[in-house]
Amino acid sequence: MSAVQVEKKVEEEESKNVEKSGELLFCGGTSWDVIGRRKGAVEGNLISPTRLRPLVGIDIRFVASGCSSCHCVALDVEGRCYTWGRNEKGQLGHGDSIQRDRPTVVSELSKHKVVRAASGRSHSVVITEDGYSFAFGVLLCKVEIEKSPVRCQVSDVKNTACGADFTVWLSCVEGASILTAGLPQYGQLGHGTDNEYNTKDSSVRLAYEAQPRPKAITSLAGETIVKVACGTNHTVAVDANGYVYTWGFGGYGRLGHREQKDEWAPRRVDVFQRQNLLPPDAVISAGSVNSACTAGGGQLYMWGKIKTTGDDWMYPKPLMDLSGWNLRCMDSGNMHHFVGADSSCISWGHAQYGELGYGPNGQKSSAVPKKVEILDGMHVMSVACGMGHSMVIVDRTNVGDRLDQLDVYDGKASVEGEEPVSGPPVSKQTPKKGASKATQNSKRKKSKDSSDSEDEDDNDGDSEDEDSDESDEQVNGRTEPKRQRGGKASGRGRGNGAKKAAPAEGKGAGRGRGRPPSANKSPKPAPGKTGPGKRGRPRKS
Repeated sequence: MSAVQVEKKVEEEESKNVEKSGELLFCGGTSWDVIGRRKGAVEGNLISPTRLRPLVGIDIRFVASGCSSCHCVALDVEGRCYTWGRNEKGQLGHGDSIQRDRPTVVSELSKHKVVRAASGRSHSVVITEDGYSFAFGVLLCKVEIEKSPVRCQVSDVKNTACGADFTVWLSCVEGASILTAGLPQYGQLGHGTDNEYNTKDSSVRLAYEAQPRPKAITSLAGETIVKVACGTNHTVAVDANGYVYTWGFGGYGRLGHREQKDEWAPRRVDVFQRQNLLPPDAVISAGSVNSACTAGGGQLYMWGKIKTTGDDWMYPKPLMDLSGWNLRCMDSGNMHHFVGADSSCISWGHAQYGELGYGPNGQKSSAVPKKVEILDGMHVMSVACGMGHSMVIVDRTNVGDRLDQLDVYDGKASVEGEEPVSGPPVSKQTPKKGASKATQNSKRKKSKDSSDSEDEDDNDGDSEDEDSDESDEQVNGRTEPKRQRGGKASGRGRGNGAKKAAPAEGKGAGRGRGRPPSANKSPKPAPGKTGPGKRGRPRKS
């Protein structure tokens, strides 16, 4: 099968999925201002798949979030775009910074039929039916924040994906099938450089000059990229021949190259060659610290940091727990995963806000894939995972009145004077003031050793606090003379640009911090460990 035929087949599969629509269900945290941050009491978690009042009965065909994103995007069959969640940087596209607990239509996109969407830490990108792209939120090419949709300088776009602070577009243009823009700190843009420079000639403070406009990846000019997924600081792509490419931050082996070195340009993953190429209907996913895809026979492979404890997988290994399942869709959040397979929905990973959807009687986290029992027997058409939340679209046919038996979440009014939508009240448990602080401190101590997810917040830049994002924007937009650097081996440094690039003696991250501008840098790949350990597996109905 030629590359053109494969590309057409992929487009047909994707169009089939987009044309289908169903009911949106949500589970996870709704206290958007504190999710992923270590301050404030977290309340209002939806620990079971729940319907959202404004979208009850609405035909939703696409949902999007991101592993470092605390906001959501949903598209209906009419092409309307709904957004809700954290909105400190205008990432919801409503022209303001007001947080929204309810899905709200982006009015400025009402003239367009939106068919695809993606979201990063503080920005969102959408694709229209006629191939145009719009973005809103923190656009790294500018110091100011765009709170309303702004047209991107790219055309003939068919898909998009967002990392924490960068964006990838897939285009129909020959020789430029993949374009990137944003923060290049770990090489996640794939242009062969991280655009690192010294803020001043006499200073060792490092910064990273953002790529302001979509730019084609020249090393892939001869390939047709048909699928793409983004983690916080890395990218996974598949070409029409079934080869898999990864680049960006290499910590924990998330690139699958048997080492932890950062890759500044696309590099093929050697496991997926010859008889193990990816088929046109393959599923790919990228979490904050791991990657996944389905290969021959529908077998799911994963690599990177798979669990909060245990060894990292430095190269793709089959996840035997899901052998024999027909996986239609998959997405990964900060440290959790959701899969739609056969007539079941499966989730697993480290959870803090009920994002696995196991319900009040279920466990909080799961190291092995486990069915979401309340959705068993339902046909899941699409899934999306974000920071502390998950979304699924389920087919309304053949479910009887099961959807009517699910809880409905009203949300809070987002604007002063707005009356809440009538419906069943949402119960929230408010902790006592005297016990709140002691309880939080006790929980923190207990989970310190067992939760690598929190370690990620500090060491990998995968779930940073939003409070210091301003320093990012001010430094990344600078265009002072830069000094080219050589390739580097990644440690577990922060992934948020210049704000954490101040020199610190004694750090062994290999990023060059704390050295004078003339110091040479050499790669130091860190050897990885392997060994998935024993697991159970979910049974088919």
